[in-house]
Parts: sequence; structure tokens; C-alpha cells
Amino acid sequence: MLEIKSASYVTSLVEYENVPDKNLSQFLFCGRSNVGKSSFINALVKQKNLARTSQNPGKTQTINLYLINDLFYLVDVPGYGYARVSKEKKKSFGIMIEKFLKDTDKLKMCFLLVDFRHKPTEDDILMYNYLKYFNFNIKVIATKSDKVKNKDRKKNKEIILNTLNINSNDLIVTSSESREGLYLVNQVIGELI
Repeated sequence: MLEIKSASYVTSLVEYENVPDKNLSQFLFCGRSNVGKSSFINALVKQKNLARTSQNPGKTQTINLYLINDLFYLVDVPGYGYARVSKEKKKSFGIMIEKFLKDTDKLKMCFLLVDFRHKPTEDDILMYNYLKYFNFNIKVIATKSDKVKNKDRKKNKEIILNTLNINSNDLIVTSSESREGLYLVNQVIGELI
């Protein structure tokens, strides 16, 4: 099992060519703007402020790299589906992410974050199918499980599995608050590095 001993912000970039060490493995995190991606990354690496969190969704506007254990990068890309971002900005995010995905050959896993409380959106489905189209390894991370009542958990899980047409091995239910499921994400990363 992977133990995260060190995590540091490296750089923000818009071009893959600006990745400092292209020999390191990469693990990409993507999801809707308000899915709790920054909180999830902070919980995963056991730091409060590594990834910037905000009350206003859409804070991440570049591709952010975090160096973990001096061994690999966590790659945090801009969230999608945020209404207050202009169409031009949304388009530029899409182009930036697509170019990164096409240029990299060190991406070991894409983690798609969805909100455990809600049915995946059209944008979530599009992103999942987009990553699948490029034949990336994908795991879906359901966030905010601490906000779902026990009686609703099975139903919510089924909704995510059916909407994205995935099996239960491809879904990890997590909470940044209670730390549920974070060890499973570490396990997945550990097996791939």
C-alpha cells in the first residue's frame, strides 16, 4: 500500500511541454467544478492547503502538478460545468486538457470525480466517455459520501454505476471529511508505480 510521505506543488501549466520531469508517472484528477476535487486531493495527501479550495467553484484554471514522494505527479485539471465561466474559457480549458492527454505518455490512471449525492451529469458522462475513447485507465471516485445517509448509499451507488455504465470495481466511494475510501485510491496508485 502506498504511503504518501511528501507532497508539494510544482507548477501550473497550460502546455504539456512545460512538465518539469516527463519521466515521472502521472495520475490525473478531473471532475465538475463543485465536486470537491481540491478538498479530495488535500485529504489524499494529508495536507490542508496543497490544492487551493474556494467557496466559488471554478478556481482551478490551469493544469496543476503536485509531486508526490518524489516519484510521481498528481495532475489536477480545471473543473467543467461551471456556469459562470465564459464559453471561450470553457473551450480553452477543453483544448488545454485534450492537448495534455494527447501529448502525455506517462498517464497511469484518470480519476473522474463525481458527487455521491447526485446522479452523474451529462458533462460527467461526456468526460467519462471521452477518457474511455482515448483508452485511458479510469476509476470513478464518488465524493462527499459523509453527506449521504446510510439508507441511500446502495441506491446512489447503483445510480452512478448504471448512469456511467461501469462495474463496481471501477467505483471508489470516498469522503474528504471521514477519509472513507482514500486508502483504496492510494492502493490503486501504489499498484501502478
